Amino acid sequence: MLIALDMDGTLLNEEGKISPENREAIVHAQSLGHIVIIATGRSYMDAERQLRLVDLECPVVSLNGAVVTLPDRTLAASKPLNKEDIIPALRWMSGIPELYYEVYTEDNVYVELDKRVRLEKLSELNDEDVPGELRWLLKAMIDKQFQQASVTYVESMEEIWSKDKYVIFKTLAFSLNRELLKEASTRFAAIPGLIITASHVNNIEINHKDANKGSGVGMLAAHYGIPAEQVAVMGDSYNDLPMFEIAGYRIAMENAAPILKEAADFVTGNHAENGVAEGLRHLLEKRKGQ
Repeated sequence: MLIALDMDGTLLNEEGKISPENREAIVHAQSLGHIVIIATGRSYMDAERQLRLVDLECPVVSLNGAVVTLPDRTLAASKPLNKEDIIPALRWMSGIPELYYEVYTEDNVYVELDKRVRLEKLSELNDEDVPGELRWLLKAMIDKQFQQASVTYVESMEEIWSKDKYVIFKTLAFSLNRELLKEASTRFAAIPGLIITASHVNNIEINHKDANKGSGVGMLAAHYGIPAEQVAVMGDSYNDLPMFEIAGYRIAMENAAPILKEAADFVTGNHAENGVAEGLRHLLEKRKGQ
């Protein structure tokens, strides 16, 4: 079997770490000959760092499928964005204070400093200004930044898109103002060759049209000679849907978006309570009974 695991909200707990229980379950699956891969919106550097901290080796589908890397760090596939096409939309977002956004290269995440400052200020607002659920989301986004190994703050994103050495694979936009987010989505949707997904109702993620978790997981399944019916996936967010669509077996987290639970063959525990370990035990028991 090939088993694909999302990271945030799935494999990582509330502290942004791989728990000993989840690690043990992965090692056990690997010892039985199964290929366990990571499929994440994070950069390869961040995903690989999380694996290295607990002494795990796995192929990684990073940046929502824009980059696929084998355990020996061989680059198996990459789908970058055309910078010239997206610069007008990025420049527009830079001029909108209420729109926070990040740009991802293969090894780094870039954020404009004033966007970060504004995000922190929003997280400090009370319930009258920001409902508790959204304030929690703001805090989660800030915490995730601190957990990432490679975030660089720049005065202007022009420093990144104007230099040939920077290859952009993904951009993420976030806003409490959904009308602004809708406008951002419309601007990117007008650009040929892009795919727009989301990991939450208050964000959008922009990749090359051929870059999604489904294509990345499918490519690795083909690489290892594993048929689609022997592919199992586990996730919690909207950007996990493409890999749910290509898998033979789908596991949603207890904390997953309703649409994933509806599409799932099994719902496992919460990411904060070793849900991946529970899901893997279920998967292996199911396989044993076949």
